[in-house]
Amino acid sequence: MMILKIVIFAAMIFAALIPSKRALHMFQQNRYEVKRYYKWMLPNLYGSVFSSGFYLFACGAGIAAGLLLPSPLRQIVQTAVCLLIGALLLTDERRKSYIKPFVYTGRVKRQIAVQTVLSLICFALIVFNGLYMLCVPAAYLLPWIIVFFTAWITAPLEAMVRQWYLNDAKRILKENPNLIKIGITGSFGKTSTKNIMQAMISEQFNSLMTPASYNTPMGITRTIREMLKPIHQVFVCEMGADHVGEITYLMKFVQPSIGVVTSIGPQHLNTFGSQENIIREKMQEIELLPADGFGIMNYDNDMIRNYNVKNTVKCATYGIKQPDVDYRAEDIVYSPTGSSFTVVHGEERIPMETKLLGEHNILNILSAVAAARYLGVEWPVIRRAAKTMKQVEHRLELKTINGFRFIDDAFNSNPVGSAMALEVLGMMPNKRYIVTPGMIDLGPKQNEMNREFGRKMKGKADIVILVGEQQTKPIYEGLEESGFDMDQVLVVKAVREAFNFIYATADRKDTILLENDLPDAFSK
Repeated sequence: MMILKIVIFAAMIFAALIPSKRALHMFQQNRYEVKRYYKWMLPNLYGSVFSSGFYLFACGAGIAAGLLLPSPLRQIVQTAVCLLIGALLLTDERRKSYIKPFVYTGRVKRQIAVQTVLSLICFALIVFNGLYMLCVPAAYLLPWIIVFFTAWITAPLEAMVRQWYLNDAKRILKENPNLIKIGITGSFGKTSTKNIMQAMISEQFNSLMTPASYNTPMGITRTIREMLKPIHQVFVCEMGADHVGEITYLMKFVQPSIGVVTSIGPQHLNTFGSQENIIREKMQEIELLPADGFGIMNYDNDMIRNYNVKNTVKCATYGIKQPDVDYRAEDIVYSPTGSSFTVVHGEERIPMETKLLGEHNILNILSAVAAARYLGVEWPVIRRAAKTMKQVEHRLELKTINGFRFIDDAFNSNPVGSAMALEVLGMMPNKRYIVTPGMIDLGPKQNEMNREFGRKMKGKADIVILVGEQQTKPIYEGLEESGFDMDQVLVVKAVREAFNFIYATADRKDTILLENDLPDAFSK
């Protein structure tokens, strides 16, 4: 009997391997936030766990066997079902392609250790107390619940580790008192602005920027500890926030003398709670600058322009639509190779060329121009930087894939950015495709904003490919309302299907816009 219990115990562990890995993977994609994971799990548990009738049947069979069959037959059935589930899940995992793969960070490794201990304790209590009817469903379903306990147990340790790293980063900043620090925030456009700023500033200064989307306290801390050297003159720091108080915290942590607010919009409404909270938090980038600092603000954004800044710090404004700004772009022309425009600053008119596409990228260039001029960079240097700077990855990035022309705007789509992407697509020659799963994290307004996104596609795109029937339903409805030719709308389950369709039907001279790339946790 003891041997059978040990065998069942081992079979449960095998069956739980993939569910445990997938549960932690989704927790990671939900930023290790218990509340966020909980909100995701409620509507998505069916799709992630209960999507196959076989697994539900197997759980039911395990419960029935535990209740109805005599020993040792019920133990043998439990073992067989667990082994079968484990083998099928392992085979499925090997075939599965994730949009954002699981990253085995130090934090994840600690979570795996705690998760493993908790799972072993639960499985042992079930098996060695003879609760055989729970063996199969526990192995298959319990890992998704254990994540909560794993997070709570590891939280104090993670807080201690995080604080040590933060204190070390503060020490490094304090030891570099002459370092010019530029903070950049906004609901969207932060990363593009940071990359453009770095390209322009580094023409004259030894400059470091936070890489990729390292815009959280720990991402910034890692940049400072691992990359910042005494030779650096400028630190360009992207600052992200999706909760009240986060920009305030980062401003006090980094203490930049130059602050940039690129935009304010409905991004992260679910976590901020209201648009007013977003406005107040983002504008802390200007409010908390020192008196001798310099603020840079996008006045094309109504929420920024209408905000009453209480700080007396010197500020510069920029825009395209607003005439009364310090730096303005005029005569904008887009082409398949990039953009050209004129920067107007007082009496100065400076022609510029860039490989970058889209109105928001021109706005981002204007903000970098304002910072560069404040730091004494001359116009010829600025023009050269604009012309030679690389396209920002996944942000209206022109690229060739398998001989086809793509506009890659796959990073974290938002209402303003998606509208600008459509404007760019509308100017492209030949047939125009768009591939999108829609936008997320927009709170109660999400469906209406996606519906409006669909309405705006008419006249800008010829063929629309929607990824995920459930999440793209509002876009589909918007397309119908606009009078779009619905015979030219295709709904697919995965991006792979969209690419297969494009490669089979598109011409090499056509243009394909990739608008947003949702992580697996939000793709449905």
